[in-house]
Amino acid sequence: MTPDGKEGGLDAPTRHPLNQNDPKFWDEDDLNKELERVYDICHGCRRCVSLCNAFPTLFDLVDESPTMEVDGIDVADYNKVVEQCYLCDLCYLTKCPYVPPHAWNLDFPHVMLRAKAVNFKKGDTKFRDNIITSTDMIGKIASKPIVNTLVNIGNKTPPIRAVLDKTIGIHKDAKLPPYQRKTSRKTHGALIFDPNKVNKSTTNSAHERVTLFTTCYCNYNEPSIADSVIKVLEHNGVGVDLAAREHCCGMPKLELGDLKTVEKLMQQNIPALYETVKAGNVIVAAVPSCVLMFKQELPLMFPDNEQVQAVAKAFYDPFEYLHKLHKEGRLSLDFKQSLGNVSYHVACHQRVQNIGPKTKLILELIQDTMVKNIERCSGHDGTYGVKSETLEFANKIARPIVKQIEQQAPDHYGSDCPIAGRHIENNLKKNNANSQEAIHPIDLLCLAYGI
Repeated sequence: MTPDGKEGGLDAPTRHPLNQNDPKFWDEDDLNKELERVYDICHGCRRCVSLCNAFPTLFDLVDESPTMEVDGIDVADYNKVVEQCYLCDLCYLTKCPYVPPHAWNLDFPHVMLRAKAVNFKKGDTKFRDNIITSTDMIGKIASKPIVNTLVNIGNKTPPIRAVLDKTIGIHKDAKLPPYQRKTSRKTHGALIFDPNKVNKSTTNSAHERVTLFTTCYCNYNEPSIADSVIKVLEHNGVGVDLAAREHCCGMPKLELGDLKTVEKLMQQNIPALYETVKAGNVIVAAVPSCVLMFKQELPLMFPDNEQVQAVAKAFYDPFEYLHKLHKEGRLSLDFKQSLGNVSYHVACHQRVQNIGPKTKLILELIQDTMVKNIERCSGHDGTYGVKSETLEFANKIARPIVKQIEQQAPDHYGSDCPIAGRHIENNLKKNNANSQEAIHPIDLLCLAYGI
């Protein structure tokens, strides 16, 4: 019970800046005291036990300790919890009653991020993790001729995957996405933003224009998703630009605790995006983690950077933007095909944007289409679902989603997070090799439009 007599908070959650430039942030003794305080509150609540493997790990440590309290846990084991957290933020925004403005001021994801940052600064990071979080670098290399063929073949070759498992810890059974030679930004190079002129290749429209942040995944792995975003926007009379330059949003490095690289990527991305915002553009990206990075994480890291704040205000989830068009009477409803029964996984990093079920609302504008939301974490997180030590947990976390989809037997299923969609697909195919493939909701919209 807090001094004001309140057990839990009913006020809307609010986030405080990360304060990574405060020397106290990097003080390991102070961090351990904060971890003990947070772990003790979580132990007394246990409401988040079903979200991910971080909380079961914590509670097992407590229950197996001599005192059956947090004070019985060896401080050296605190990081066992940190290693299981992939910063989905669901505990903060969907479960925890003690988040700010509650007096206990509990922000579990930010405490985990602080611990990851301290560990990274100390050098307690695996070589593998530094590599697999360098998504832009990997994409640039893997999309090159010859290299592209070798990478894609290697990813499907059991002996090579077995070697990767034993040497650097990429699980031999983890499905790795293929890389494309022709990236999205190469395909749509004519859309590169020029402040001095309107791109001739876009539609004539008095509406605001959209800057598409293609993301590493949609640029190198599934360019078809970026293609679909462009098709849908242009079908609705909205012109599309690409920023003059684009790098990884920084989310993989944030989850690693590499805050210096996050800042470097911010300095590379924000000026180019800000130029399009100054010209009146809004921004969209088809990967929720990238949207969240620009809308929430960077503003909390750099609260005094005016360009970061301006870009954050201009950033939209694609279906959030389409819903905005619909409210203004500007969304085309000339659908040619119904979608029937759709099983839709709501990505964690979309849920925590607090935008509501915009994807479901838009898809259900299509005639004879019913969408069932599944609000459970897929467990993949980009890197968590490929590591040798965590793939088992990632698959376990995905099981409730797989079960719901199998029970629903939908005409289509998918997620706004394409990586989550593929992870769910891979788990479905374990039960039934002939099960259908996941399809991104923006691709479903193209199907309905007939474009």
